[in-house]
Amino acid sequence: MQYLSGTVLVTGADGFVGRVVCRRLLEAGYTPRAALRGAELWPSLQAAVPGINEFAEIGDLSASPNLEGALENVAAIVHLAARVHVMHDASTDPLDEYRRVNVRGTVLLAQAAAKAGVRRLVYVSTAKVNGESTPWGPFTEADVPAPQDPYSISKWEAEQELRALAAATGLEVTIVRPPLVYGPGVRANFLRLMKLTARGIPLPQPETRNCRSLLGVENMADFLVYCVSHPRAANETFLVSDGEDVSTRELVARMAHALGRPARFLPVPICLVRLGAKLLGKEAAVERLLGSLALDCSKARRVLGWTPPVPMEEGLAATARWYLESIERSA
Repeated sequence: MQYLSGTVLVTGADGFVGRVVCRRLLEAGYTPRAALRGAELWPSLQAAVPGINEFAEIGDLSASPNLEGALENVAAIVHLAARVHVMHDASTDPLDEYRRVNVRGTVLLAQAAAKAGVRRLVYVSTAKVNGESTPWGPFTEADVPAPQDPYSISKWEAEQELRALAAATGLEVTIVRPPLVYGPGVRANFLRLMKLTARGIPLPQPETRNCRSLLGVENMADFLVYCVSHPRAANETFLVSDGEDVSTRELVARMAHALGRPARFLPVPICLVRLGAKLLGKEAAVERLLGSLALDCSKARRVLGWTPPVPMEEGLAATARWYLESIERSA
C-alpha cells in the first residue's frame, strides 16, 4: 500500500536505526534524503547504504537548522534524531538539555515541515513515555503517560507539541513508541550484555519471571516505512515490538545460543541482587534487567495490518553474527 511517494527526509540517518530505515525506504521505492548534522558524515552513510544519493547538511536541529533546502519536494519525514540516554550525564540541568534537542529541535522541524507542505511526520518516541515498568500487565496506547526520567519526559513533551501543531496546520503526525531496539550495530546495555555472554562470564540471574518486549532494528525500520505509506497511520500513536516477550534469563539463553556459547548463570536470590544494586547505586540498571516492561502491540495489527517480518530468533542471530565479525576484524 503506497500512500505517499517521492522523497522522505530521515533525521538521524547516520545512526544505528537510521541506516536501516534508509535502506528499507530504498527497497520500498522511496528516495531517502539523509538529514545530517555535518557533511563529513555522508561518505560513511553512502558506504553503509548503497544506492542512497541525497543528503542535506542541516546543522544543529535545535539551533536555527538549515531546513529550507532539506525539505524541498519532501513528502514525509522520519524523525529519528534525538538526545538519547547519556551515561554519567555531566549536564547541570539534564532535563533542559533533553528539552533543547528533543522538544525544541522537533518543534522547529515540524513547523518547517508544515510550512514546506510536507504531508506526514513519523516521530520516533519511546515506550518509556508510558512508564518504566509493567508489573500488572503490558502497556497500551490508551494508558495515561507516566514518563519518569528526563529523556522520556522530553519525548512526551515533544509528542504533545506535535499533536498541537498537527491540529493547527494539518500536518499528519504518527507517533511510534518502541522498547529497546537491538540488531547489528547496537550499543549500550544490549551490547554489554552480549559481550559478557560471549565471554562465557557467569551472570547473576535469579529465577525471575519478568517479561520484556524488544524490537529488532529490521522490524523497527519496516514499521516506520509502513507508517509513511499507510493512510490509517495519520495522527495515531503506536506501541510496537517483535511480538514475542521474553524474560531476561531467556534473552541471555537465546543470545548465548546465537553466539554459539553456553549460557552460564549464578543462582542468586533476587533480594541479594537488589541489595547489591542499592549499595552500588545501580538500582535503575538492575531494575531494567530484572523488571518487566511489556507492550501490547495489537493496535498496529488491528489498525494497520502490520506484523513484524523478522522473528526474534533471526534478529538475535544477525546481531550475534555482526558482533562476532566485529571481534574478528578488531583482532
